[in-house]
Amino acid sequence: MEIDKTTLADLVIFDRDEEFSVFNKINFTATSRGKEQLRINLLQPLPSIEAINNVQQTLLFIKQSNRYWPKQISNGAILMVERFYEAQIDIIPSNISKIGALSYKVFHSFDYSLIKFSVKHCFDFLKGMQQIVTYFLNEATPTLLKLQLLEVERIVKNKELQHIVDITNVASLTLQQTLLLAHFIRYKYKNNMHNLLSIFGKLDAWYGMAEAVHQLSLAMPAFIQNKLPTINAKKLYHIMLEQPVNYDVEMDKNKNFLFLTGANMAGKSTFIKACGTAVYLAHIGMGVPAKSMQLSFFDGILSNINVIDNIAKGESYFYNEVQRIKATVQKVSNGKKWLILIDELFKGTNVQDAMKCSTTVIEGLLKIKTSTFILSTHLYEIADGLRAYPNISFNYFETNIAN
Repeated sequence: MEIDKTTLADLVIFDRDEEFSVFNKINFTATSRGKEQLRINLLQPLPSIEAINNVQQTLLFIKQSNRYWPKQISNGAILMVERFYEAQIDIIPSNISKIGALSYKVFHSFDYSLIKFSVKHCFDFLKGMQQIVTYFLNEATPTLLKLQLLEVERIVKNKELQHIVDITNVASLTLQQTLLLAHFIRYKYKNNMHNLLSIFGKLDAWYGMAEAVHQLSLAMPAFIQNKLPTINAKKLYHIMLEQPVNYDVEMDKNKNFLFLTGANMAGKSTFIKACGTAVYLAHIGMGVPAKSMQLSFFDGILSNINVIDNIAKGESYFYNEVQRIKATVQKVSNGKKWLILIDELFKGTNVQDAMKCSTTVIEGLLKIKTSTFILSTHLYEIADGLRAYPNISFNYFETNIAN
């Protein structure tokens, strides 16, 4: 799926004020590595229905067994493992006797304190990765997750690590065992540990997504093979709202253009963004804020919502509106399946010109059957001239005046 920076901003997938963003809303990852991988996942919609189904299966599999997810792998543990390899400490001997270990502790006391603390976190991390393999790698494991866990299993099956399986508490290690393990992890296991950290970032991102599905009560969308775009959602709402109003949305080859009117603050923009956000989340393998959702695979999403002027370039609001519509028309003319979101078309000019321009653009877009359009406008007067087109659906938000 193709999506540009403007559309990502319009849908508030990310935001400078990160607290108010879709990314933050679904971020239930446990570590900074997982968080960054989740950001990557959100920036890279999946290329096919098969890839989406693979991620969905992975999330559902993790969700049903999330009680076995290792809680000892915290963000602090990950950071300490990383810093252990970056720290400047005196060389840890490879073969060390009990006396040598005591000597190292006495004469390198500061380094030993760091080593002991780091070994604990390395131990917790390795035990946690072994726990993930134990509880999540079996015959029912989805292929996408299994590939990662098989690699984890291969790495942690190192003979010199096998004794860790039998240790329940790192505090039970002797001084000598602590230094021998530290030497092995720091000098012989470095590449393997970095590979494990990288894999855990992917696992933590999936875990976070699975937790979001669970805690936010999201529904897994069903993708259908269709040559023309289809959206069929029941009780769809905007994921960012605490008390949302939900709507049923049905768009297909017979009605691929939704014409929306209503008063200011009635919810038009929120509805448009809710549709776009749900379709986008579906294409990264996430659950969606709805009771149920069926949709076809879209090749891209393009929005025209928060257009701004550019004083430095001498570009007026209306000029940028026209440029964005021009870019939209060029995109949807390629025969691919696009979801086009347009909020208040041509509000940067006078009413008469806006009505003429809007009618011309809408009539042109109505001829394109391979894409789906949701457009809001205050210019309800132009609806009469568009009723001749069979593929347009007219909708409005009701409002009540109290007091």
